[in-house]
Amino acid sequence: MKALDIYDWIAISLYFLVLAGIAFWVIRKKQSNTEDYFLAGRNVGWFVVGASIFASNIGSEHVVGLAGAGAGNKLPMLIYEIQAWVVLILGWVFLPFYARSGVFTMPEFLEKRFDARSRWVLSVFSIIAYVLTKISVTIYAGGIVVSALLGINFWTGALSTVILTGIYTVLGGMRAVVYTETLQAIILVLGAAALTFIGLDEVGGWASMKETVTPEYLNMWRSASDPDFPWPSLLITSTIVGIWYWCTDQYIVQRALTAKNIKEGRRGTIFGALLKLLPVFLFLIPGIIALTLKMRGELHWDSPDEAFPVLMSNLLPSGLRGLVAAGLLAALMSSLASVFNSCSTLFTVDIYKKLRPNTPEKKLVRTGQIATVIIVIIGIIWIPIMANISGVLYEYLQKVQSYIAPPITAVFLLGIFYKRINAQGAFVTLVVGFIVGALRIILELFKDSLDPNGFLFLVGDINFLTFAAWFFLFCVVLITVVSFLTSIPSKIKTDNLTFQTISEEEKKNNKNSYNWVDIVVSILVVLLVIGVMIFFNGR
Repeated sequence: MKALDIYDWIAISLYFLVLAGIAFWVIRKKQSNTEDYFLAGRNVGWFVVGASIFASNIGSEHVVGLAGAGAGNKLPMLIYEIQAWVVLILGWVFLPFYARSGVFTMPEFLEKRFDARSRWVLSVFSIIAYVLTKISVTIYAGGIVVSALLGINFWTGALSTVILTGIYTVLGGMRAVVYTETLQAIILVLGAAALTFIGLDEVGGWASMKETVTPEYLNMWRSASDPDFPWPSLLITSTIVGIWYWCTDQYIVQRALTAKNIKEGRRGTIFGALLKLLPVFLFLIPGIIALTLKMRGELHWDSPDEAFPVLMSNLLPSGLRGLVAAGLLAALMSSLASVFNSCSTLFTVDIYKKLRPNTPEKKLVRTGQIATVIIVIIGIIWIPIMANISGVLYEYLQKVQSYIAPPITAVFLLGIFYKRINAQGAFVTLVVGFIVGALRIILELFKDSLDPNGFLFLVGDINFLTFAAWFFLFCVVLITVVSFLTSIPSKIKTDNLTFQTISEEEKKNNKNSYNWVDIVVSILVVLLVIGVMIFFNGR
């Protein structure tokens, strides 16, 4: 690792000055009610919505983990990064239902469609899941990035970024998050793109790199019998996780809900889908470049998760290296800001307001700020725990999400596509699903102490992708059977909340919210995804 010089520090300082200016401008704006604080007054345009969706998704776990997947023979993980078509599903399928219902949170939508029990279960589970996955992984990966780039202690880097991000998130709310994320998305794309181009030039172009790592290394499609990444399970499970993450997770959907209207929100998701194609080129390919240089003896790193920072510090010229460092810090901060704000929204709207429905708006905003501070503290406490993570970070994250996603995806999908699905079916599926997911994690951790011929060992040992695919089918059957064995949902729980019950007026409003440009760009995104899938075939 090369140390940053004076020009790098100037670039980093300029970036933070601009960021501070944006945050200060936003904090000065009036935020007296919950719609202002948690959804930026529902007055955001499509460009900011799309950039915010992209920046929220691209965290330090991508910078560290996705490049690590490229450098550590985990190329099938690429499928999680070409799910731009799933982002389109958010805009075209789910967003109109969320916008029509006027909800702040995803658990709130479940209460409107089903009942309060489902809302409680999803609220509490989401907050716990955020702490265990998003906050912990982001802080740990961020500590690696910051300490490697700035040459400072891991703890100092992790703590400083958590506290700094926490300050502007607490003071500025959602508006501060989405506007700072727009700047961060631009910096990150420019910096990582520069590294990709310079890196490809350094290895002698794509053909030379392919020759060094061998064409087979660049194959994202393994055989159906592959012990790690069987392609049928990979395709099915990545789609299940994708729908949960992009279409039903508060962390992402909250960005689309800040839009002025459905038209701006949908265009924001289409723009976000286009941006979502970039990580393949911005992070995965630099990981492969780092591996190529290591195989040629021109670069050294110990763990695949170190590939991106080491490559960046060795290849980029002075000044530009500082800009990319700022971009990496931006990725960390935008992810943390997003999850801090989403957690405080879930706690304030879905838990505190439910327990105290007559709380004044100003007190709810203050409660959201206090909740953010508490979540920042919990995040700091998690740092030493996450420091013990081993293996490729990105794969760890996808494993945990594969156990979380199936029940939530089943409830939301069937909930809007089939009006016969009722509250009892949703509640049972969420509770049983979360228990099964937790059981799988426990069995996976302790499988070595189980009987190799027993059923529990089989459940803990089966490939995580294959398990998640069967788990989703189980959840679909469970919610359907329980719903049919219990009462038909009332009209108030289905009107305009399922495809079968949309009024003619709402159908007309939805049709007026898009034009041919939206359709053409959406088709282009799908074709680009197919193109990437075909390109990485190992030939």
